[in-house]
Amino acid sequence: MSHTATATGTRRGAPPHQEEGFVAKMIEEQTAKLPSDIFLWAAGASILGSLALKTMGQDKDSQFVGQWAPTLLILGLYNKLVKLHGSE
Repeated sequence: MSHTATATGTRRGAPPHQEEGFVAKMIEEQTAKLPSDIFLWAAGASILGSLALKTMGQDKDSQFVGQWAPTLLILGLYNKLVKLHGSE
């Protein structure tokens, strides 16, 4: 299916607009109350915790904790986007 712009600026073949569910709205309302930098600090703590575990020779635990950082940063990005653009 082709998504091309029309003269009015809408896209032909675009999926219909869907409303967010109740759970999504409730989660966004609660996470919007958190300061955005908490996710950055949590990601940094994950990296430092991973480094500490690595120096103690706990390689598997170090990898596990170190993989939290990207997830926390993505959650922080989502939080920031919800604050800037709101939930629809």
